[in-house]
Amino acid sequence: MISFLAGVRVLDMGQFLPGPYCAQILSDMGADVVKLEPPGGDPMREFGPLGIDGLSLFYKGINAGKKVISLDLKSPDGKTAFTALIKRTDVLIESFRPGALERLGFAHDHIKILNPRLIHCALSGFGQSGPYRKRAGHDINYMAMAGGLAASGTTDKPVFAAPPVADFASGSQAASAVLAALFGRERGSTGCYLDMSIAESVLAWQGMNLTACNTENHRPERARNLLNGGAACYQIYRTRDGRFVSLGAIEPKFWANFCQTLARPDWIARQAENLPQTALIDEVAAAIAQQDLSHWQERLDPVDCCFHTVVEIAEIAEHPQIRARGMLASDPEAPGVVQALYPAWLDGSPPEQRRPVKTASCEEVLAAWHSDEA
Repeated sequence: MISFLAGVRVLDMGQFLPGPYCAQILSDMGADVVKLEPPGGDPMREFGPLGIDGLSLFYKGINAGKKVISLDLKSPDGKTAFTALIKRTDVLIESFRPGALERLGFAHDHIKILNPRLIHCALSGFGQSGPYRKRAGHDINYMAMAGGLAASGTTDKPVFAAPPVADFASGSQAASAVLAALFGRERGSTGCYLDMSIAESVLAWQGMNLTACNTENHRPERARNLLNGGAACYQIYRTRDGRFVSLGAIEPKFWANFCQTLARPDWIARQAENLPQTALIDEVAAAIAQQDLSHWQERLDPVDCCFHTVVEIAEIAEHPQIRARGMLASDPEAPGVVQALYPAWLDGSPPEQRRPVKTASCEEVLAAWHSDEA
């Protein structure tokens, strides 16, 4: 197991995906992660396919590697226990709407007094300030506000992606910020308060599109630019048997290899045609549609042209590259759960499987932490 964060204690108060994914990344790095849930539990427990125990398989997957405890922060006992946890933890991850912890008696200023070295990561939908700070939302809304949908899709309508991009992007970026804060703390700084927004995690990727808005010929309109469907060399095509293939032949040498393999050298110079290249796209699409997927795999897989089959989700586990890298694991203690492991090999070894999510009591967690301190 990766143990870079061995000894680091993380209190995960997130729900659904963003906060729990951030905490799982820290767990994958070796941190001791305790997930704190209200008496009713994380709503994710009832989301999607359920296991034989009635608990969501998605919940088991995103919380693997953690210990789960339940506290009622509205009760005196719950407040006392939470205070004890805060005093002994290194990282707090929460995804409440702004003001929620304050109403429970745990405003950040108070938390900072309890533990000046704490790294408090508040991962909310729109951030702790601004007119949208308390507005409700989910992935599709954050993507809509911050540019994640505007330039993706067909000319007719935007198209959203799965899995939820903003949720996982914000979890990843929050984990990066926490890791940087931990590193800074080790170099002499104190704790800090990280105000992070799920929507802004998508906005952070919009530099290219926002820059393009200032140009005349490269405005980020759907299916009209190089990277969003306007070019024949960077495109998704349908085969005769209804499968799809991707072509990413941006460099002229790759496009030339593709065209020559299809015996269409006349297409090579047309890579420079103005966007959107509707006529050229239609010609390439008509050619690809004449044969089944197996034909194009046999013909184009060996060619250096950035070609790849659009792999169906059910086929991913059997893909030779993914099998060779050992990035997926089945959880023997949670039948049906497939773990997509942290994408990093360490010193030549693939990542190991996560421990199943476990239920614990607050008393057990505090006793273990006290034992570690002793």
